[in-house]
Amino acid sequence: MITIFFRINTTGPSFEAANVRHEHEWRLWQSVKLPPGKILIPGVVTHHTTSIEHPRLVADRIIRFAEIVGRENVIASTDCGFAQLEQYQRVHPQVMWAKLQALVEGAEIASQELWKRN
Repeated sequence: MITIFFRINTTGPSFEAANVRHEHEWRLWQSVKLPPGKILIPGVVTHHTTSIEHPRLVADRIIRFAEIVGRENVIASTDCGFAQLEQYQRVHPQVMWAKLQALVEGAEIASQELWKRN
């Protein structure tokens, strides 16, 4: 599976990393070296639940990837879109915005901690 990931013609593929079905998969990057010129765009908030992630949890997810592949090689994102079609939404818009706010706040925490370390 990882060989397909590396053959994708993109600098940074986005992938689910907050969904409970996939959150454990960050461990893969402990044994796989990120090729030069590639970045990771892990989803750190999920579309699968209406629970709003705490910013600290979001920061922890970002930091986990950054410590493995380098802080310059991680862009935090959502797991997936919040709607597949215009008329079909997985979660209420207020929840969507709250999750995006948690993403912003978590990224701010992670950035402060990651750049303070060096």
